Amino acid sequence: MIGGAAQADIAILVISARRGEFETGFERGGQTREHAVLVKTSGVKKLVVVINKMDDPTVQWSKERYDDIVQKLTPFLKGTGYNPKTDLEFLPVSGFTGANLKEPIDPKVCSWYKGPTLLSLLDNMKGVERKHAGPLRMPISEKYKDMGTVVVGKIESGHMRKGQQVVLMPDRKTCEVTAIQSEDTDIKMAVSGDNVHVRLRGVEEEEISVGYVMCDTKHPVHSVTAFEAHLVILESKNIICAGYNAVLHAHSCVEEVSLASLLHLVEKKTGRKSKRPPTFLKRNQHAIVRLECSHPIVVEPFDESPQLGRFTLRDEGKTIAIGKVNKLIIN
Repeated sequence: MIGGAAQADIAILVISARRGEFETGFERGGQTREHAVLVKTSGVKKLVVVINKMDDPTVQWSKERYDDIVQKLTPFLKGTGYNPKTDLEFLPVSGFTGANLKEPIDPKVCSWYKGPTLLSLLDNMKGVERKHAGPLRMPISEKYKDMGTVVVGKIESGHMRKGQQVVLMPDRKTCEVTAIQSEDTDIKMAVSGDNVHVRLRGVEEEEISVGYVMCDTKHPVHSVTAFEAHLVILESKNIICAGYNAVLHAHSCVEEVSLASLLHLVEKKTGRKSKRPPTFLKRNQHAIVRLECSHPIVVEPFDESPQLGRFTLRDEGKTIAIGKVNKLIIN
């Protein structure tokens, strides 16, 4: 799910309107909360909240139930970073009957909803701004052999041409783009926002790992084993101290990291940093920390490259924290 979200511009969050099911998913530690946090941390800029099972006997297309769910979700989603006015869309549907997916709801069934269907809403959403002029950055999410070495990913910035020399980080392996495919069609050039399959010459499939980033040779991305970050603790039963280990998810990269040191607590409202380093962290606290890993990974400061500068920390299948890279520690 995290890998897919990292390649998306828009996400659809499906909520059950059935009484009891919404409450279970939305309570602390529920999947609704975790999925919303993950898609935002993965860089998804627009969120469509589909309130499903409106035909359920416990709901019966009740406007009161729909409004109650919207009112509970909106402040939470705003807290994750979504602007309710520009980034969020809500609509009621029935997946079982197909109501409001492609065809509008029968007024006899639901007289109060006058908005678009799900498909028409998606078709008419505005595109996301792209960084076509920036340096090439394509995190690799998949690799395979097909008449050579093929890698798959979404171009986050810049553009790519057939015949271009590129470098794969963090190994600094230089190779040539011999073919580009988008939606099973051969193309000569791909730009920021495109999900593409790229055939490479000069590198073997075994030499590439998911999480590598393809760059242009003149402006390669950084690779590090340590960096400073602004960390927000979301869910943790216990306090978190220096030496804590977790799994980092950044773009398509998945790597075990260690919380090497706690540097400062950060006041949420003012952004003011504590003078003394904290001895531990707990839920809802913000902190500046140093993270380390045993193998080089590709990340960038968030201010320079948001898609390569945001990450999630997970432990035992739960999202523990989200963060932004502040500073790379380059040896």
